Amino acid sequence: MKIVFLDRKSIGDDISLKPFEDFGEVVTYGFSDPDEVPDRVRDADIIIVNKVPVNERTISTAERLRLVCVTATGTNNLDKEYLDSRGIAWRNVAGYSTETVAQHTFALLFYLFEHLGYYDNYVKSGGYAGDRLFTHFERQFHELSGKTWGVIGLGAIGKRVAQIAQAFGCKVIYYSTSGKNHDTEYTEVSLDELLAKSDIVSIHAPLDERTEGLIGSTELAKMKPSAILINMGRGPIIVESDLAEALKKDVIAGSGLDVLCVEPMSKESPFLDPELGDKIFITPHIAWASIEARVRLMDIIAGQVRDFISENP
Repeated sequence: MKIVFLDRKSIGDDISLKPFEDFGEVVTYGFSDPDEVPDRVRDADIIIVNKVPVNERTISTAERLRLVCVTATGTNNLDKEYLDSRGIAWRNVAGYSTETVAQHTFALLFYLFEHLGYYDNYVKSGGYAGDRLFTHFERQFHELSGKTWGVIGLGAIGKRVAQIAQAFGCKVIYYSTSGKNHDTEYTEVSLDELLAKSDIVSIHAPLDERTEGLIGSTELAKMKPSAILINMGRGPIIVESDLAEALKKDVIAGSGLDVLCVEPMSKESPFLDPELGDKIFITPHIAWASIEARVRLMDIIAGQVRDFISENP
């Protein structure tokens, strides 16, 4: 059995692949361009990928290939019709990062909500050491308790965020982008109502035909000027140029993003505009990537490989 990891760097070099050695030969590549894939998978029985495209162009040479494992929930990189036509199985992983993404949602929120960047700089620049007053009132902030938190996408992660927000004393409302996720514990509303009523809006929806471009200038204009928008779903759910303009014009107060339309970030990104200052806080798609989540992810993948081999000797 030969297992080939085509973009091992996407998992992190700090995560061990030793469990996979029990299944046979393990070959790893840090990154793989599509043109490099055909030669690298030529004699592979199993390939493990994150973002590498898997289609006729990339794996037609892989005559022994039996299983493709995706180290993520999204499978947009798989040509499933082609895989089915060749009888190649595929697996993805869900639920491994619920806790860490929910945690990161609040990390972004508190950085913006309590102006932590400003206060950190105030202290480290020596401002506090030279001040006369024991406290500092330059930036106002508020309690979460009593605020309305709007969740867009009430899947596993959205529901976990709703639970934590409720524990902080927030009133939680939600909008189901699929129309399939319903929960009697929280109030379901239209998108327009959610935007108008929420003090914090967090996005936890997948990218599909219903959500691409869901939040643009029209939707941003419906939000409170004091509102904060957080995106933990996928970058194209928000029209980035519209969000940048809305922040510069104080249409909303701030935005925290862990996902962008182009990743890594484009040098032409509207969010690099210095006028935005600390109204925006961006992390490089790390919400899913705690040590625990990545270990859990690879344990699940190893289990999928083990089960597949057991069921298909």
